[in-house]
Amino acid sequence: MLTIGLTGGIGSGKSAAADAFRALGINVVDADWAARVVVQPGQPALADIAAHFGAEILLENGALDRAKLRGLVFESAGERTWLEALLHPLIREEIVRALAASTSPYAILESPLLIESGQYRLVDRICVVDVPENLQVERASNRDQSDPEGIRKIIAAQIPREERLAKADDILDNSGDLAALQAQIEPLHQRYLKLATTD
Repeated sequence: MLTIGLTGGIGSGKSAAADAFRALGINVVDADWAARVVVQPGQPALADIAAHFGAEILLENGALDRAKLRGLVFESAGERTWLEALLHPLIREEIVRALAASTSPYAILESPLLIESGQYRLVDRICVVDVPENLQVERASNRDQSDPEGIRKIIAAQIPREERLAKADDILDNSGDLAALQAQIEPLHQRYLKLATTD
């Protein structure tokens, strides 16, 4: 099945683009969803994380304190590497399972780390949702009520914008409003439908 990788930096509007494809009847597999599944209470990966970072990485109910973990791994490249080595293979398995269950003419893998994690190897084309960095910072800090400096750190930890764009087969410019984004998605959807039937 034709699989499109949908990616973009934090605050770029990946979720809005994914929702627009969903509204057109396309199955979207969210890598963030897969990342949450593999660290649920009872999963071996959660026990490994707690053993590595200490019990204070868990909330009172036994679930992962994602905000605390995010803070730790964005401060330390070594910790980020350790966590990625643990989680990326498990996330990949979950994604592969979900893509295999897809029933739409083509499927989308929505992933903020599509390129960095190697998940791009699971897709046939890469579609990048792109906005200038200042707009990323503004949108992400407004959405998450986060400190703009924290958002800049996340952007710095992600693949550079130019590199992401260089890997793109298709680019959605999301510097305008939602209507402008959706206007670009409809023709792209038609192109993907055509590619899906000629594969």
